[in-house]
Amino acid sequence: MENDALATEAPYAPVTYGRRVRNDLEDTLPKPYMARALAAPDVDHPNGTTSHNHNGMTVLQQHVAFFDQDHNGIVYPWETYAGFRAIGFNPISSLTISVLINGAMSYPTLPVGWIPSPFLPIYVHNIHKAKHGSDSGVYDTEGSTGQIHTERTMAMTEGNRITYDFFGWITTKLEWAILYVLARDEEGMLSKEAVRRCFDGSLFEYCAKMKEGGHGKMG
Repeated sequence: MENDALATEAPYAPVTYGRRVRNDLEDTLPKPYMARALAAPDVDHPNGTTSHNHNGMTVLQQHVAFFDQDHNGIVYPWETYAGFRAIGFNPISSLTISVLINGAMSYPTLPVGWIPSPFLPIYVHNIHKAKHGSDSGVYDTEGSTGQIHTERTMAMTEGNRITYDFFGWITTKLEWAILYVLARDEEGMLSKEAVRRCFDGSLFEYCAKMKEGGHGKMG
C-alpha cells in the first residue's frame, strides 16, 4: 500500500506512463515541490540564473521586463517592437509580434476599469493576469515557477491543452515558434538552457548583448 501511495502511473491510464514524473529531483534541486518567485531553476541550475538581477520581480515579470524600455512598469507596443528589434528580429516580424502581444495581453493587465486603452499598454505588475491556458504549466497563476523540466516543456504544451481553448493553443505555439527562431543554434536545435533562460527573461538580455557585439556565455 505504501508503494501505491507514491505511484505516479496508473495501469488503466496509459497517459500516465507516457508523461512520467521524475522522482529524483531532490538529489539536485532542494524542495522541488516549492514554487520559486524570483528564480527559474532546473536540475542543472538549482539557483536559476545567478548572473541575472531579479529586481524583486516574479519570474514572469522578469520575462516581460526586458521590453519595458523606460523601466516605468508599463510596456507599450512601440517598446515591444524595440525589444524584438534589439534581439535580432526584422522590422516586419517585430511589428507583427508587438501588435499581437500587446493586443492580446493589454486588457487583462489593466489596473482598473473595464474600458480598454487604445495605446495597448501591458502593466508588468499585473502580467500574471494575462497567463493563458494550454501552456507548459511552468508559470503558476502568480507568476512564480516550479522546477523546469526543459526536456519536457514542449511536450507539456500538448499534455496541458484545455478543451476548446483555441486562443491558448495558438498562443502557445506562436510563443515556441518565436523562441525557436530567436535561440536555435547552427544545427537548428534549441538548447535546454535557452528554454530555461527564456522563462526568466535573461535570454533576451543575452541575445541583445550578442547582437550589439558583446561577449557572453549561455551556460
